[in-house]
Amino acid sequence: MLTGQTPDHAGTEGLSLASLTLPAQLPLSLPARLVRQRPDVLASEAQLHQATAQVGVATANLYPQLTLAGSIGSESTSITDLFSPGTEAWNIGGTLMQPLFHGGELRAKRRQAFANLDQATAQYRGTVLSALQEVADTLRALQDDAQALAANARAESAAHDSLDIIRRQFQAGGTSYVNLLIAQRQDAQSRLARIQGQMARMTDSAALLQALGGGWWNRDTDGSR
Repeated sequence: MLTGQTPDHAGTEGLSLASLTLPAQLPLSLPARLVRQRPDVLASEAQLHQATAQVGVATANLYPQLTLAGSIGSESTSITDLFSPGTEAWNIGGTLMQPLFHGGELRAKRRQAFANLDQATAQYRGTVLSALQEVADTLRALQDDAQALAANARAESAAHDSLDIIRRQFQAGGTSYVNLLIAQRQDAQSRLARIQGQMARMTDSAALLQALGGGWWNRDTDGSR
């Protein structure tokens, strides 16, 4: 799942934990601007821009849309004077593209545009807050994972040292075989706990990259991708 492949193409045969590595450094604090690159935040921001533009369109539609047109002709009482000087005449008129009064329809559309803007603003705010919460929770989980992994590593080292001591004691006849089995079980359990701690930290590391939108290191510097 973390490699983004289906089980038939995952190639998990021969996979070992040692082949998986964590980033050299995982930050405990990140600038909020990194959250803005998330696809859901960008989509919500685009919807907010669209709603803002629709308010401007609805406001502009309140004003009558007139088209002015002019024509030139000639005024004369006889055919012989049709093109005589002083008989030219201009005809300027306006064509109203929409009625002056729509019975409140345009004002209602403008109120609707403002309502859509309020909705888009609330949605954008909620999306940003959810994104920040997800990143903050992941950072907290990473901090807890680091502490737990360090404790598991110390416990594994102590269990391994204890096993070595009990094994030497058993070889010298100073302890029973049951005590040796108990020490071996404790050593195996401590190793398993350390591996589970590594798995949790790797999983949360992938969750952090996902929470930040991921893939920005592959984008062009101009932001075109």
